[in-house]
Amino acid sequence: MTVVLTADLVSASEPLLDLTAGQMRRAASGRHAVMRIGAVDHRVWSKDAGIGASYAADLLFDGDFGARAYAARRLWRAINGRAPGPAFHTLSKQRRERLSAAIRALDAHSTGGSYRIIAEALFGKKRIPDRAWKTHDLRNRTIRLVQGGLALMRGGYRKLLRPGRKDE
Repeated sequence: MTVVLTADLVSASEPLLDLTAGQMRRAASGRHAVMRIGAVDHRVWSKDAGIGASYAADLLFDGDFGARAYAARRLWRAINGRAPGPAFHTLSKQRRERLSAAIRALDAHSTGGSYRIIAEALFGKKRIPDRAWKTHDLRNRTIRLVQGGLALMRGGYRKLLRPGRKDE
């Protein structure tokens, strides 16, 4: 979400957004902040983070507008002392475990590990047969995990942020 400085859009009774309260990083494009309000981390980008200034959200009308508007509303609710509500998208336990295994498989593959060695690390040596490895289901699963890790590395991780998009 982009935060822009505004002089007149916020009334004096509205609380000010203190971008200096969180972890602030300067970059050529502006300032990036991670603010912890309650139990939730909010990630904010600002072109100019003047101290004591009022802010407004600048949302693009693109394919991600729904997610941006939801994040802006959660930030607004947190700033005003309300419960932010549920996260826009959460991954199931099974999906998180598969992503973790894919990243581990990718790391092992990147360092030159064979599919058998990767499978032994992921599933345990006892589950890997001495014979019939070429046709074993864990070999196929290991190959798919490596391929999934490669796809994530090549930009597929962005799809994790955009669940259920019909245009992709």
